[in-house]
Amino acid sequence: MLFHKLISTGLGIGYIGRGAGTAAAAVTCLFWYLFQSGSINDSFLIPCLITIAIAMVGVWSSSKVEAEWGKDNNRVVVDEVAGMCITLLFIPFSITYIIMGFILFRFFDIAKPLYIRRLENLKGGWGVMGDDVLAGIYSNLILQIVILTRLF
Repeated sequence: MLFHKLISTGLGIGYIGRGAGTAAAAVTCLFWYLFQSGSINDSFLIPCLITIAIAMVGVWSSSKVEAEWGKDNNRVVVDEVAGMCITLLFIPFSITYIIMGFILFRFFDIAKPLYIRRLENLKGGWGVMGDDVLAGIYSNLILQIVILTRLF
């Protein structure tokens, strides 16, 4: 169970209490920035594989801790980590885009418009992860539009 608690809390970030989701998203942005700045090639394969792995392990771990902590406990932040990763997939390396992605993702994750809230009704870890995955998809789509239209 320790493994699942460690994963579901984003390596312990979820234990900070209020604002843990925002903190997890911010730490994810920091790691994304550090990972991308050290990259010598423009391959999207590794970020995609990491994002998929985080999402799948997140579903599994959040399902396991739900039995002890209850449905979508506020300590579970792996969903924010996965959603933030999805937000930043296929986005050019830029601190501006990372900050915009963070703001967009937190908006969609908190406001839950456009059917995002409905995904919380899925069973187990799928409900925990589903809303943040969709928030990440919406955020990514908006960022793609911003990039294609050269707004920033």
